[in-house]
Amino acid sequence: MARSWERMVQRNSQQLNKQRKKQGKDAIHSANSVTKTSDVFKGRNIVLPVTLVALGVLYWIIGTLDQSGGSVFMHWLGVGLYLLLAAMLYFRRPFLKVERNRLSTIKFNRERWLPATDIEKITVSRSAVTIKYKGKRTTWMFSKLINRYDTAAMGERLQEFGKVNNIPVEQL
Repeated sequence: MARSWERMVQRNSQQLNKQRKKQGKDAIHSANSVTKTSDVFKGRNIVLPVTLVALGVLYWIIGTLDQSGGSVFMHWLGVGLYLLLAAMLYFRRPFLKVERNRLSTIKFNRERWLPATDIEKITVSRSAVTIKYKGKRTTWMFSKLINRYDTAAMGERLQEFGKVNNIPVEQL
């Protein structure tokens, strides 16, 4: 269905729902209805936050053993910033959002989109999912070991995505 057609259907259904609400009837279709337009697979970043906490603890130990009389405030500020950065990275969960004709994820603190026309192939294995760009060397890698993604569910959904958009999906 074309996007202009979808917008027209959405506008008409909103108008109709307003009329039905005034008449005391149930809505027939809403803009944010139960139909799913995308699937979101969330992971959990563990490796980098644990590394930052370890560096913060190491910085704290070295600062307490140092007898040179440096600034105590700067010492605790450094330790606190390491721990704050670790907490921020832990609670900001990485994700893969699979829509009808594009994929999106967060890379370098920005949401990046990849249209289905720009995907060369999708490789699914037990422990990782790899999405290869067309004509570029870069790939998106979603690993079960590093970011705790549910790669089995991601693989099933990406196989459906590949069938709909004519993208080869390779099983390893």
